[in-house]
Amino acid sequence: MALLANLSIPWGMKALLGAADSTNLTAPTPPGLEDGQSQAPLCTVCCCGLLNRTLAVVFMVSLAFAIVVGNVVTLTVFMQTRQSRTPQGYLKVSLAIADMLVGVLVVPFSVYTEISLMVTSTPPVWYQSSAAPMEAADHNHGGSTGSGGGNLSVPWQPCMLIGPVFAGCTFVSISTIFLMTVERSVAILWPLHKDALVTRRRSMLLILLSWAGSFLLAVAPLVLSRSFTLEYSPCSRMCNYAPLWDVLGPQPSDAHVMLLFPAFDFTLLGGTLVVNIVSFTSIRRYSRKRKLLAEGSMGGESSGGGGGGGWCQHRPSFSDIKAAKTIGILTFAFTASFSPIAVFVLGNVVGYAWCNFSFFAFWILAGNSCCNVVIYSVRDQRFRKGVTLLFQRERSMPQGEKN
Repeated sequence: MALLANLSIPWGMKALLGAADSTNLTAPTPPGLEDGQSQAPLCTVCCCGLLNRTLAVVFMVSLAFAIVVGNVVTLTVFMQTRQSRTPQGYLKVSLAIADMLVGVLVVPFSVYTEISLMVTSTPPVWYQSSAAPMEAADHNHGGSTGSGGGNLSVPWQPCMLIGPVFAGCTFVSISTIFLMTVERSVAILWPLHKDALVTRRRSMLLILLSWAGSFLLAVAPLVLSRSFTLEYSPCSRMCNYAPLWDVLGPQPSDAHVMLLFPAFDFTLLGGTLVVNIVSFTSIRRYSRKRKLLAEGSMGGESSGGGGGGGWCQHRPSFSDIKAAKTIGILTFAFTASFSPIAVFVLGNVVGYAWCNFSFFAFWILAGNSCCNVVIYSVRDQRFRKGVTLLFQRERSMPQGEKN
């Protein structure tokens, strides 16, 4: 209950705790609300209970371990296998680095914050209370008097680093999947010109541009608008962009800058979907022609000889076809994990809080960081062979040193 005193109290809690205890536990009433009116909770009982926090920490630790171990194995396999040093391999390395940053920085910070909230009676020093956004808004608008000047002594907010890292890595993931889709479509549609069009130098340049553009977009709400800040959310248990204006009042003109996030992602996801449709249409056409050629060769050697020889020189390889299908699965998995976040952002801009839903939305997206290695393990035979050789080499190292 001492912890709940620093968070917002959910609806109905005042009646359950009694009038005597509720005077010390009710959250501060925002301007424009009377004492008898209720307000939307920032943290509900199902989010802030001790058992719920313990289960959440166990889930976070397990997820961080899976993300780090899986992506370290992925990076090791691609770096030690010469056959993987291709434009597609570099794109997979970029995707693995973005996923690993989520497991190294974003998830451990949430674990540290949740454990701090569990074992201490007061939140960390940088933890912003429900009144902090209004004070920050007054300070940004130049109306800092006594309390506004006190904001200058507030310690640095770690979410100013963790939040853009999570958003930037998300944008890197979707832009990398888009580049992987384009690379595979070139290999399928123009197999003879694949090596000339898709080079290592161009791939590295596009990877650098995707990282730079993704992190610039991640800090865009802070640069292009004065209406948002980054703070740890007791709902999602992550560093999120938070509004600085009174949510009960009119929205500022620059409040819709957050729509850049779903607009960017759904634009790239839409482009990825279109490219995948074109690639799979070509694959289906090729499979149909191959079937006809096989039937023709069974009927007579003359019907299958000269007619298909010129076309077979332009056919895509089976590895390119399988890689295109794998990237299609990656695209579907990322779309499924990102869609709840897009719904939450759109609802948040409109004015809905959705506290419990935000936890599932953000952590479903974070869980996608360990899905790629699972997809590689199931679909990519070369990756499975690389993992097998890696563990066999590690087991044979002590024996070789002993000999």
